[in-house]
Amino acid sequence: MTNNNLIAFALEDRWTGFWQGTIGVWLLERGVPIALYLIGGLLAARFINWSARRVVKRIDAEYQESDQLVRTESAKHRQAVASVISWVTVALLFVIVIMQVTSILAIPVGSLVAPAAVLGAALGFGAQRVVQDLLSGFFIITEKQYGFGDLVSLTVAGIALPAEGTVEDVTLRVTKLRSSEGEMFTIPNGQIVKTVNLSKDWARAVIDIPVPTAADLNVVNDLLHGVAEKAMEDPGLRALLLDAPQLMGVESIELDTVNLRMVARTLPGKQFEVGRRIRVLVVRALRRAGIVSSTDAATTPKVEALVHPATSTGAASETQGPPEDRK
Repeated sequence: MTNNNLIAFALEDRWTGFWQGTIGVWLLERGVPIALYLIGGLLAARFINWSARRVVKRIDAEYQESDQLVRTESAKHRQAVASVISWVTVALLFVIVIMQVTSILAIPVGSLVAPAAVLGAALGFGAQRVVQDLLSGFFIITEKQYGFGDLVSLTVAGIALPAEGTVEDVTLRVTKLRSSEGEMFTIPNGQIVKTVNLSKDWARAVIDIPVPTAADLNVVNDLLHGVAEKAMEDPGLRALLLDAPQLMGVESIELDTVNLRMVARTLPGKQFEVGRRIRVLVVRALRRAGIVSSTDAATTPKVEALVHPATSTGAASETQGPPEDRK
């Protein structure tokens, strides 16, 4: 028997002895199952997140392929529910994996009751805030207060100004808003005091029109009714309007102006675009009729004729030459 054979038999004996020893048995009986549970949990979590993104993309594809100008309320709610379900499922999955790992390691759960009580008392205040966020998020989703793509204004505790923007993500714990300036707001659901949904079912554009008190209101009303008819004749505006704009009449009276109000029901989230376009039509109509506010009339520059010295001999003779020649 050669030296190589002897070395091979020695390595084989050592390898077999290792797996029959304490460490080898522990790896085979506990280490491998724990690794399989951890790897399986990670793969399952990735699959759940992939499935949720697939559902969201399918809902977006249905909206993009349709001729709808805005998302339906059911589509917004389904996207929010898909996000919440994936988040809850991943959390439950990791809890199950942790319980299986503790079972394989033969850790007595009863012995962890006392440390868990101490840890729970220490983290009680922080856990209270988390539970509050989770409960608030649950009611936001179930009550359909807002969903993905909604334009909302949220009053947050401890902040004077409300947070306004488009909802980009809703989970049980936080709500993410994208402002008109591109900023991302992440707001804990438990801190939301009041919710104002600006794109729920339908919206309303409100246009206040100041006119001078000297203007004939009958003429102004006729002009505004013409603006409403012209808005319905515009294909781009008619697609965003649910009905013709309505003139509500005099809203307030000030010293130099009278404020008239016009309203229009629009598709959800389109009230700002409709308001801007109707204001352009109103300004054009008033300008063509010669109706301007007193401020505009006062700030209008007056242009006077200027006489060039070369074209006026009398003025030139009086202004040119030394003072002795003019005596």
